Amino acid sequence: MGQELYNDGSHICVVFRDLVTGEAVQANQVMIFDHDHAALLDPGGELTYTRLFMAMSHYMNVKHLDYVVASHQDPDIVASVNKWLVGTDCKVVVPALWERFIPHFTRPGKLEGRVIAIPDGGLNLALGGIRLQALPAHFLHAEGNFSFYDPLSKILFSGDIGANLPPSDTLDDPVKRLADILPYMEGFHRRYMNANRVCRFWVNMIRTLDVESIVPQHGRAMKGKKVVAEFLTWLEGLECGTDLVTQDAYRVPSMSR
Repeated sequence: MGQELYNDGSHICVVFRDLVTGEAVQANQVMIFDHDHAALLDPGGELTYTRLFMAMSHYMNVKHLDYVVASHQDPDIVASVNKWLVGTDCKVVVPALWERFIPHFTRPGKLEGRVIAIPDGGLNLALGGIRLQALPAHFLHAEGNFSFYDPLSKILFSGDIGANLPPSDTLDDPVKRLADILPYMEGFHRRYMNANRVCRFWVNMIRTLDVESIVPQHGRAMKGKKVVAEFLTWLEGLECGTDLVTQDAYRVPSMSR
């Protein structure tokens, strides 16, 4: 059910890609485990909770989960948060901008004393023997949004940046050439990324890191420095969002519609 992206015996990164079925958009959930401590990135909604809990139990006592981490506030990111608060001892790590929105997914009082708010500038989250880095990704696509970098595995968990929706039977096959997934990502990025300006800022930041793989929240991973470089170059030059908007998008609909 899960695919191990990295495992040196004490540090493990696992992605779960097949937990969403039916009409909902495919989504990836990631567990990072280091020296008996664990974080769950973007756990998803009701559709994923039970199967994800059981799959994680092969690696740990899930009751003792340290963190549920949300890159932003969308339902496919964190709608199941109430169940994780009830079923585990986790803290919820969420962008400060969305801290007051997350309670809409929970019962009153459930979040008291259990929230770590990520400031706009990011943070380094202690997890076992590593620091999981929350990297600003604002407006790509949410106003308050973060990517996460694991410095030991050198994997960038990029959230919706790099998202692609290929055929389901290819999901576990890592991409080595950007051309292989570009048809499945280009339209999404043109609509959901805010503007080329912020794409370039994010790319400039990522290029300061040693990234071996990019694992987005939807679709296939990009593995190897070659495809990572290809993706960053493509995103750096992408016109998207408000770059493409004209007055035609803002017109009163005619009465004949």
